[in-house]
Amino acid sequence: MIVGRVKGHVVASAKVENLEGKKMLVVEILSVTPEGLSPTNLHMVCIDAVQAGEGEVVVVVQGSSARIAPGMEKVPVDALIVGIVENLNAFGRDMNDGFLA
Repeated sequence: MIVGRVKGHVVASAKVENLEGKKMLVVEILSVTPEGLSPTNLHMVCIDAVQAGEGEVVVVVQGSSARIAPGMEKVPVDALIVGIVENLNAFGRDMNDGFLA
């Protein structure tokens, strides 16, 4: 699983039929270190399964985990947003300190 922040959205008027009605978001991968959460400047396009919004910190799954999620059968998806992070604690400390939406 990957922790990331929603940075924007993708509009694609021409796409395969199985992607119709699926919201695509641009997510920046975040690094979780003892110092806290930090942007990596690495981005990915994800299908949104949880109605995430711009600026929110999210959990992303990739590969077969994305393809077997409910409602994703027969959808050509490689990255899927499966959660919105409300609280994150790692390395014995609270990582929220103003970074989570």
